Amino acid sequence: MSEPVFDHLQAAFGVRLFTVTAHDRDGMVFRRCHTSHPADYPLAGTKPLTLEDPWSRQVITLGQTFVANSPDRFRDLFADHAQIAALGCGSVANIPVSDDRGRVMGTVNALDVAGHFTPEMLGGLEALVRRNCPALLRAFADATF
Repeated sequence: MSEPVFDHLQAAFGVRLFTVTAHDRDGMVFRRCHTSHPADYPLAGTKPLTLEDPWSRQVITLGQTFVANSPDRFRDLFADHAQIAALGCGSVANIPVSDDRGRVMGTVNALDVAGHFTPEMLGGLEALVRRNCPALLRAFADATF
């Protein structure tokens, strides 16, 4: 069952593909806990979490939003880049969700057409995630790894 905060954010973001992932740093895995496309990006299972690649260093280690407004900016970072393109997505924004100690506990992931994420739009999306941070952290705590 989807968390209300996930549904609220998905509606507010209004993008082609929307997912939320919870991160388990102790187990070095992340799990999709919400998806707008369950057939393409199902909830089941986990994926390994590495802190060595540029995306992970930026988003997980530094807690900074990752934005790529064209496929060539994320092609080398995402193994599923062809699947992303097949869904008509050419841009991505991964917004980290941090606890009160600054540890990234998960990400809100939005994908849409190339060039979609303007600085103004991104600022609004980041503010929306911050306002919903307590509910997101509660949902992450309930995620089963």
